[in-house]
Amino acid sequence: MLRQRIITAAWLAPLALAGLFGLEGGPFALFTAAIVVLAGWEWANLAGLERGASRLLPPLVLALGMALLWHFGQHLALWPLVIGALGWALNLWWVLGHPGRSHQWSSRAMRLAMGAWVLLPTWVGFNLLRESGSAWLLFVLLLVWGADIGAYFVGRALGRRKLAPNVSPGKSWEGVYGGMAVTAALALVFALWQQLSLSAGLALVALTLGVTLVSVLGDLLESMLKRHRGLKDSSALLPGHGGVLDRIDSLTAAVPVFALFFTWLVQA
Repeated sequence: MLRQRIITAAWLAPLALAGLFGLEGGPFALFTAAIVVLAGWEWANLAGLERGASRLLPPLVLALGMALLWHFGQHLALWPLVIGALGWALNLWWVLGHPGRSHQWSSRAMRLAMGAWVLLPTWVGFNLLRESGSAWLLFVLLLVWGADIGAYFVGRALGRRKLAPNVSPGKSWEGVYGGMAVTAALALVFALWQQLSLSAGLALVALTLGVTLVSVLGDLLESMLKRHRGLKDSSALLPGHGGVLDRIDSLTAAVPVFALFFTWLVQA
């Protein structure tokens, strides 16, 4: 398993970095759209569409939605991100109430709708951040990675209080605080690098801490859906690493929420 993980990472990491930072405009939009389409194919399974033509319909609908957003210039608009933020508020309600509220989202139609308000805003957020320059896209990626690393090490060393035992028993509040400490330090470094004013720098730190919590929610949401379906991974598309959603679950929450607020709070 370790050998397979290393082999997959050896080609996946350079491909992802080249696509995210070596492309812009239309090619970048196509690259990120391909990721979202693959994630949509996996989400169809999470929604209960396991095989056949029915499983291809959700990714096709996502592809059509992204094409329309691109055609009408809405890939840089804020309204899809607002819809996504409202959707994540609903996702939070469901995760906090799991399993008691599972009847509210467990229908196939609701899980498919959930996938739409999670994945389409993710694509819009990626494009908006890339148009604003690679620095802020890099920041969100480092934010999510830093939150994961901080949560892992602090959680292993000090984790006592369970964060969401009915969804992901291994996560602790201490791990969350560790992740927030790492991302707060990251925000301070970026504020100095971008030569932000004091008020903008403090706003970035506040936004970073909020988005860190949202990124944890992204991980918990996918865990809840996989637990409901009895799945370990979202798919086997990435040998040794599970599926695309397993790699971007935190980003699906962090990217659209950060993209929604960073223009107002950082560039004000």
